[in-house]
Amino acid sequence: MNKFVVLLLLVLLSGCFKIGPDYIKTKIDTPKQWRFAHNSSSKFIPNMFWWNQFTDPVLDQLINEAVQNNLDLKIAYANIEQFMGQYGSTRANLFPQISAMGDYAHTQSSNYAVGPYINGMQRPELDAAKLGVAMNWELDIWGKLRRANEAARADLLSQEAIKNAVIMTLISDVAQTYIRLRELDKNLEITQSVVNSLTEELRIAKSRFDEGYSSELEVEQVDSEYQRRSAFIPMYEQQIAITENALNVLLSRNPMPINRGLSLEQLSLPAIPTGLPADLLQQRPDIQQAEQQLIAANARIGVATAQYFPQISLTGDLGQMSTQVATLFVPGANFWSVGSSLVTPIFTAGKIAGQVKSAESIQEAALANYKRAIISGFREFENALISNNKYKIQKEIQYKRVRAVQNYFNLSRIRYEEGYTDYITVLDSIRQLFDAQIELISAQSITLASSVNLYRAMGGGWLIQKEK
Repeated sequence: MNKFVVLLLLVLLSGCFKIGPDYIKTKIDTPKQWRFAHNSSSKFIPNMFWWNQFTDPVLDQLINEAVQNNLDLKIAYANIEQFMGQYGSTRANLFPQISAMGDYAHTQSSNYAVGPYINGMQRPELDAAKLGVAMNWELDIWGKLRRANEAARADLLSQEAIKNAVIMTLISDVAQTYIRLRELDKNLEITQSVVNSLTEELRIAKSRFDEGYSSELEVEQVDSEYQRRSAFIPMYEQQIAITENALNVLLSRNPMPINRGLSLEQLSLPAIPTGLPADLLQQRPDIQQAEQQLIAANARIGVATAQYFPQISLTGDLGQMSTQVATLFVPGANFWSVGSSLVTPIFTAGKIAGQVKSAESIQEAALANYKRAIISGFREFENALISNNKYKIQKEIQYKRVRAVQNYFNLSRIRYEEGYTDYITVLDSIRQLFDAQIELISAQSITLASSVNLYRAMGGGWLIQKEK
């Protein structure tokens, strides 16, 4: 009875103590407001399919395909499975480990070892059979195994955060690459339109020269501009093919043409989400990852410190044993044993102290990394707000510039036809109109891309779960 009481006390004590520091969430000095916050009625909605706001079904389909097939994402899911297995293995150490055992041997001693007779009787052949179960259970009195389990769980959640970061980056890259592709498509369209116009201008200039109404200089001026703009067409065609290939890589496809949906001007600009800094801390995968790494490092201090204390284990055997297989299961052939073992360090020459010091240093580095991730998150979100705000202003200015240059072109054409100005003014208006249109397309593209960056800086608002 006394032995049973001692064992019971040991089992109860195994859940009372946890050596090492408990994790306490770090207090962060968060900004009270963003300098360039938008006055918007929209609220930050976790797990919102923000890319649907572009209202382009083709973009939606490309993103869905990327989430299903991207190889980097498959690697991230495989890593989660790996760490889930490690977590399960670590957690199993908290429970008794029971294994089956069986043994059978038929033996006869050597005549030259013990002689042919024993006590005047012929040396017998012996059978030995054993069948049962064995149990070993390390009691977690000091919390070493629970701290290890805590660290393993944090490692698993860290991998989950990495997976979320991969999804976040993947969807953002698909959206931005698609926007870039539609920008190049529009640039090619504008260039082809300008080249067609210059082709007609060149025909008219040659006709006027042949009839003696203009000089050869005017013909060469138009031809020079025609050749200059024509050279942009193969350049844009090359960039379109390269961008399509980049998008195919994100979709885990071989090189092939990419389907198009809405034009760049038809893409709707996503609403600007508003949210508190607390939302940012909860949603950004890099911050979640850094915090889980800090939790794991903090728990491993306890794992290292617990090595200073005795390791106590309970052992037990239960089964049947006999010298004859036939009598293995008869009454009286059963056996059992219960015991315990204690191992405690006496002299380790500073080994444990070194491991504790190492664990503490890793925790300090993890804490600094966590704080750095938060500060970087604030910086990226503030930068994204600034960029989105200023790019919109630039786009509006470019709209005004295109209208002004269009008027310049119309007036220069009228004045040239009426003989009030030379053709070089018309040609200059054509150049400026082309450049203004290209720069407007660039401004539209970068404004759309900046919205993607803003959602990305919010961290996790567009995460979706991959179907398995």
